[in-house]
Amino acid sequence: MEEGFDIKLGAAPADGADTGLYADIDDDFGDELEPSSALYEHRRVVADKGQEPLRVDKFLLDHLRDTSRNRIQRAAEAGCIYVNDRPVKSNYKVKPLDVVTLMLDHPRMEVEIEAEDIPLDVVYEDEDLMVVNKPAGLVVHPGCGNYHGTLVNAIAWHLRDMPSYNPNDPGVGLVHRIDKDTSGLLLIAKTAEAKTDLCHQFFVKSTRRRYNALVWGPFETDEGRIEGNIGRDPRDRQRMTVFPPDGEVGKPAVTHWAVLERLGYVTWVECRLETGRTHQIRAHMKHIGHPLFSDEKYGGTEILRGQPTGSYRQFVRNCFEICPRQALHARTLGFKHPRTGEEMDFTSELPADLIALLKRWRNLNLTAS
Repeated sequence: MEEGFDIKLGAAPADGADTGLYADIDDDFGDELEPSSALYEHRRVVADKGQEPLRVDKFLLDHLRDTSRNRIQRAAEAGCIYVNDRPVKSNYKVKPLDVVTLMLDHPRMEVEIEAEDIPLDVVYEDEDLMVVNKPAGLVVHPGCGNYHGTLVNAIAWHLRDMPSYNPNDPGVGLVHRIDKDTSGLLLIAKTAEAKTDLCHQFFVKSTRRRYNALVWGPFETDEGRIEGNIGRDPRDRQRMTVFPPDGEVGKPAVTHWAVLERLGYVTWVECRLETGRTHQIRAHMKHIGHPLFSDEKYGGTEILRGQPTGSYRQFVRNCFEICPRQALHARTLGFKHPRTGEEMDFTSELPADLIALLKRWRNLNLTAS
């Protein structure tokens, strides 16, 4: 792989369809990537003096190995391709002496992934894949200053006796991601063949993923659908925000939600993803006025509903202490086994902090009634 463009998560499927598996510029497969306020140069190419006008996507395709034009176009759409220090679209025509750079929101990773003896909750495992239950607080993949102590380091240790598994080979490993402070199920491919097949399932949206979340406020209906492009918030690059679904800003995203339990000032909901954009559930819920409880980045650590009394405010503060992270759990995961074709479905039990949080709100409502 070309040095500095080391963000490939998998190979194109056998039928030649481009799955766009560069998670740092195309997060169809998860939302682990925390937006950053800074951009870092990963590649730089200077056009020759005699350069003929040429689209920047074609220009980069000539200079970057082991990639595709479609992936470069996705990078441009995400605002990651710069010419002379300005972001450009794929149709920009490169001119003589133009400086073309690939800019990403994390520093280039200069160290290899090392196996580290970190506890791993393996829900299922066979010779092709693993399903693990990630606790809240564990970073999934090295990056953005977290180069050790991640889930990927733990997987490398768990599979250290498997000669064919190389944790530094992007053709194996994580198939999708979730945020550091989101708990729940993740899928890992042990072989390149399994990863290609599983990534394709995510790309064509044939997988089944459901999340549970505690959000602020009551809903008027029992279920609904949120559609809106998701892109970086221009006022705060560490957050994502929602743009019009028919616009050119952001990436298309759809979330289906359903009420599981009404708890007065908060609601326990299930979210089903059609897409997997960065912070999709968190941004979509904030967009419709229901930020995730205890989600500091999206306003969920404010007391948004409830009684104007000191005792109630203290109750909510105690709830924040019980669950000091966004109340979001990747509860179910379903897919077709890449080798056998068997339909597989897994469910993760709620972690202790969410169980305790729900119990508190249920008791509050019982007292109020």
